[in-house]
Amino acid sequence: MSDPRRRVPGTDSLLAEARLAKAVRTLGRPLVKVAIAEAQRRARAGEIAPEDVAEAAVDGLPEWAGSLRPLINATGVLVHTNLGRAPLSSAARDAVQAAAGWTDVEFDLAEGRRARRGRGALAALAEAVPDAGAVHVVNNNAAALLLCALAMAAGGREIVISRGELVEIGDGFRIPELLAGTGATLREVGTTNRTSARDYAEAIGPDTAFLLKVHPSNFRVTGFSAAAEVAELAVLGVPLVVDIGSGLLAPCPLLPDEPDAATALRDGAALVTASGDKLLGGPQAGLLLGDASLVERLRRHPAARALRMDKLTLAALEATLRGPEAPVVTALTTDGTELRRRAGLLVERLRAEGIPAAVVVTEAVVGGGGAPGVALPSAAVALPAGYGPPLRTGPVPVVGRMADGRCLLDLRTVDGPEDRAVLDAVLAVHRSRPGPSTGNGGAGGRSDRPCM
Repeated sequence: MSDPRRRVPGTDSLLAEARLAKAVRTLGRPLVKVAIAEAQRRARAGEIAPEDVAEAAVDGLPEWAGSLRPLINATGVLVHTNLGRAPLSSAARDAVQAAAGWTDVEFDLAEGRRARRGRGALAALAEAVPDAGAVHVVNNNAAALLLCALAMAAGGREIVISRGELVEIGDGFRIPELLAGTGATLREVGTTNRTSARDYAEAIGPDTAFLLKVHPSNFRVTGFSAAAEVAELAVLGVPLVVDIGSGLLAPCPLLPDEPDAATALRDGAALVTASGDKLLGGPQAGLLLGDASLVERLRRHPAARALRMDKLTLAALEATLRGPEAPVVTALTTDGTELRRRAGLLVERLRAEGIPAAVVVTEAVVGGGGAPGVALPSAAVALPAGYGPPLRTGPVPVVGRMADGRCLLDLRTVDGPEDRAVLDAVLAVHRSRPGPSTGNGGAGGRSDRPCM
């Protein structure tokens, strides 16, 4: 009898198969060949019949050429850095799609000549913050601070900053190291817990380039503490740069202690820097707003070219500013009663299938270096801990968090229409594994650790 492995179709013949040939056009030849090679391996190992290789290769194809996978964020962290921070609105996604081909990002169609890059996004940002004399955008907030230091403190000039604001953010990134790397000299004033306007004033000298106030957005100093206000520093005779961090453009009643761009400018800040992918709810971007002459100085600096935004990000930013409410804003403002109602409906369906689920009243957070210490009332679906890994690795990944030995799916970060997908994902896990560990719900604490 002949070896069945000899009947395994060759790569070239499989690449000519209609469905795989179509996949080459949409996914690229390398990815299709990987799927073919895996199907051939399975056939040679006797796992599938040789005549099923083409079908297995088609089944093994990815949905798209990239490796990033969309998922459902059920962690209760609104701006989750590890999950891509702010999800874009439908308007922003449509704008990205429209800008993916040829576009007039830097071209005036009416005049037939070169135009200001990203002028639509810049106009939208200026309209959103009318207190700014001018605006500019770069690729993230760290880049905005970098550009300030390069353009204003070159040659070792001094940046005066409070010791309590020499912050470290995610992945070991430190603001003072970023600034010192530009060649500027940092002049530290005050103490870790208390810094006054007088501390800044006494440090000002002929080499002072600007005062820098950094919002400690991912921690809080409580007790015997004090910090100088923007209005106090704005009258000291040198430019004041205020890094508000989280991208809040105007005051938010739900976050009364979170600084915003409009208030900082009204209080006298010369420049405000902020992130576009946090509370603004847009793409990763660094926003620069303030004095027109300073903004132009930054825009004309040679480093601005290296820090500029691409056409897709500009399109998403403009649509975020002009379009409907961003998902982050929706998640922030959703009423807790509505979240409990949704959780109750999900639990009812899950219990009907024999799954030991329960509604848990819990707390969500803003995350992403915004509004530290602010707890948002929320509701979650509590499941046995064993559901966590298969939910994360399913066809539609659902990422929750662990608390008190259970997997919690917090609905504050789950868009309402996604409830059906969450339900289907949990049911799929239940039906695919014999007798998952049991447990029931309760109040529970919170943790930023995803379900493991």
